[in-house]
Amino acid sequence: MDWTPIVFGTFKVLVFGTGVFFAIKWHYDQGKKEKEMRAVLPALGKVAAVFMLSLLGLLLFTYVLGRKLGLDLTFP
Repeated sequence: MDWTPIVFGTFKVLVFGTGVFFAIKWHYDQGKKEKEMRAVLPALGKVAAVFMLSLLGLLLFTYVLGRKLGLDLTFP
């Protein structure tokens, strides 16, 4: 008998079993942390804003560098 289905099947069962365990644990912990979530949301908004500004800065830097190097950046 070939060993490949046995190894991959065992790996699949372990991965899905671990995923189910952590999903159940996460949902259980969410019931306990409901009140703490209200303090996390403003911080999450600030992180998202900083990420978007960083992304915009990187895009602008890439565009300026491309123009200085003489790349054709026009849309067809």
